[in-house]
Amino acid sequence: MLPDFRVRQRDYLLEIARLLTQELDIEKLLTRILRIAIEMLAGQAGLIALKDAAEGWRVAAAQGIPPALLSYLKPLLAEGTVSELNVTELNRMLKNLAYTASMGLLSGVGLPLVAHEEVIGVIFIFRNYPDLFSANDKSLLRSFADQAAIAVFNAQLYGQVSYEKQRLDALLDSAADGILILNADHTIERVNAAFEKFYGAPRAEITGRAHGEIIQWARNPEGLTLEDAEAGGWPLTANAYLYVEGDLDRPQPPPLPVGVTYAPLLSPQGTLRNIVVTVRDITHFRTAEEIKSTFISIISHELRTPVALIKGYVSTLRREDATWDRGVVNDSLAVIEEESDRLTQMIDDLLDASRLQAGGLSLNRADLSLPALAERLAERFRTQTSHHTFVVDFPRKFPVILADEPRLEQVLANLISNA
Repeated sequence: MLPDFRVRQRDYLLEIARLLTQELDIEKLLTRILRIAIEMLAGQAGLIALKDAAEGWRVAAAQGIPPALLSYLKPLLAEGTVSELNVTELNRMLKNLAYTASMGLLSGVGLPLVAHEEVIGVIFIFRNYPDLFSANDKSLLRSFADQAAIAVFNAQLYGQVSYEKQRLDALLDSAADGILILNADHTIERVNAAFEKFYGAPRAEITGRAHGEIIQWARNPEGLTLEDAEAGGWPLTANAYLYVEGDLDRPQPPPLPVGVTYAPLLSPQGTLRNIVVTVRDITHFRTAEEIKSTFISIISHELRTPVALIKGYVSTLRREDATWDRGVVNDSLAVIEEESDRLTQMIDDLLDASRLQAGGLSLNRADLSLPALAERLAERFRTQTSHHTFVVDFPRKFPVILADEPRLEQVLANLISNA
């Protein structure tokens, strides 16, 4: 049979091993390890200090340590000190410290907590009698230090995973695009706030459902759907992105124009683990394309009229079988000149529209009499119609304004012409 001491040692180590798999609170776990270490080494006090990358060294667990002694430990726990010590040097400093503190704790032993060849903390045990710590004591303390190091390393990993999860949650919920994360079987695992808003249903009603139940098209989309792409062997590589564009059916109409990107997440063995789905509202892009198409159609029609008139009058004047008097020629040339000016104005309008879109349209401001400009425009339009009456009415002392005369004339002429 094992001696009672060895039985207790075994039971304590088994208890700590069990706690490592059950206890997530690192402070409680380290306190339990420290209490067991003090009891097994017949100590009266002890502490466990951890090395924090951001805050330096801190006491994570302490038992029986007077505040005055903790103040003496601060120089020892300075950044970088423990990582440079070997065990012999560490124990020498502890003995000197215990003796200098004169708190009745006349001897002490300490060991670094080492995980993956990096010092992440240190454990100290103190006795109130000057007996030396034996090799067996130090071996036993090494066992507790190893367990504590495992606990701290696991807690750091858990904290890092928790932080990454919080960061992922923040990224997903702050994204302007809708995002779905699918499992390999196409069930929806995660939904962000933007997709909730796009789709018009809470995420609780979306999560857990099949992709095909949520991503449904009002009409045939442009590009391969996810199901069609997978039937063809998608994804072949981790970077095999898939894009499809169309009108997404929603619980409440109308359908939403969207562009959907599928990005596969593969395991190291090449099997599909997840699919990240990004859904972008392309309503503004589609509206812009429709406006562009309408604009091109209208301007093409408008350009055709002056070109046809110019060509018609030139062809007529060039006829060799007719002789035109000077009056007819002058009238024809006047029409050609007028239509050429009109064509030039249309081209200028196109250039202005291009500059405006590019943010390069500049204004040349100067003093301007708005009544005089309005009268000039009215006179021009009076010669073009007999069905309308143009009245210019300004106060007598209307002030001179600072404006770009050609641009303002263009605006007023368009308004009058459209009316």
